[in-house]
Amino acid sequence: MLESTNLSPLPLIPEKRYFTIGEVSDLCTVKPHVLRYWEQEFSQLHPIKRRGNRRYYQREDVVLVRKIRNLLYERGFTIGGAKQYLAGTTNAASQKDIVRQLRKELEEVLNILKS
Repeated sequence: MLESTNLSPLPLIPEKRYFTIGEVSDLCTVKPHVLRYWEQEFSQLHPIKRRGNRRYYQREDVVLVRKIRNLLYERGFTIGGAKQYLAGTTNAASQKDIVRQLRKELEEVLNILKS
C-alpha cells in the first residue's frame, strides 16, 4: 500500500543548478529512501554522484521526480505502469511538460507579485 502523502500543491523549484537529495525530498514531498529506490527503478532518473557518492539532482531530475510522484501517488499507476508510461513519452513531450511546468510557476509568481 502506498503511504499517505500530502497532495497539496508542491513548492516552486528554486533557480539553482544542483539540488541535494534532502532538497529534492522537500520539493517533491517524497522521502529520501523513496528517491533512492526510484533511481533503481526508473532509468531516466540518474542524479550526478560526487564526493563520497553524494547525489546532486538537476532541475530536469526534480521535474521527473514530480512526474513520477504524480503518476504513482495521484494517478494511481503501479511502478511497472509508470515505467511503461515514461518509456512511451517522447523527448518532445517531456520538453513540453517542462515548459508547461515553468509557465505555471511563472504565472504563480506573477500572481504573487500582483497581490
